[in-house]
Amino acid sequence: CLLQLKLWNKYRVSNIPSLIFIDASTGKVVCRNGLLVIRDDPEGLEFPWGPKPFSEVVAGPLLRNNGQTLDSNALEGSHVGVYFSAHWCPPCRSLTRVLVESYRKIKEAGQKFEILFVSADRSEDSFKQYFSEMPWVAVPYADEARRSRLNRLYGIQGIPTLIVLDSKGDVITRQGRVEVLNDIECREFPWHPKPVLELTDSNAVQLNEGPCLVLFVDSEDDGESEAAKQLIQPIAEKIIAKYKAKEEEA
Repeated sequence: CLLQLKLWNKYRVSNIPSLIFIDASTGKVVCRNGLLVIRDDPEGLEFPWGPKPFSEVVAGPLLRNNGQTLDSNALEGSHVGVYFSAHWCPPCRSLTRVLVESYRKIKEAGQKFEILFVSADRSEDSFKQYFSEMPWVAVPYADEARRSRLNRLYGIQGIPTLIVLDSKGDVITRQGRVEVLNDIECREFPWHPKPVLELTDSNAVQLNEGPCLVLFVDSEDDGESEAAKQLIQPIAEKIIAKYKAKEEEA
């Protein structure tokens, strides 16, 4: 049972069935969404299903809600938020309303930022209705293969999920939803992960994703809170650096 728990924690499994492919020689995860892989590639033509660059997976036409199209290479050089969402999901609709304002503030501040909507809607009409509220770009709903490849690339297990990428297409944070809700004014964009967080309703979801240290302090004593942060900050930084050196998520 202890081994099972370690494996669930190590690979951040939050629901079942879940199929994860691993490179046996290095122990590194090749693909988190194995169930989508075997559905999309039942003949194994793309084996060993290793991660591909974002620019390769997203390649193709993108839509704006006015019907205009543009090529995905228009995203090059910008930070990109890859937004997995659907109209039937109430938390998605709530996040979208906040995200529209965040997007506007970031653009008005002169930042190069684009959001890419990857729909999980159940019909084209539902997609069109939902996308009409969004000022950014989307993968065409009819291009199910590309939407599925993006889900596979980031191992999406639930929505809404916002993955924030740097201008090279590398992941800055998988917790874009939390960051947007915690930083309404977008002062900390593009939201590089912090070693130590103040626990809030919106970021408490991260307690489910692996081992966490939670330190309780007297919230009315600012001095104690700051001293506690200074105590655990170097420890957290050391742990993150260790995983970064191994090219793994902490």
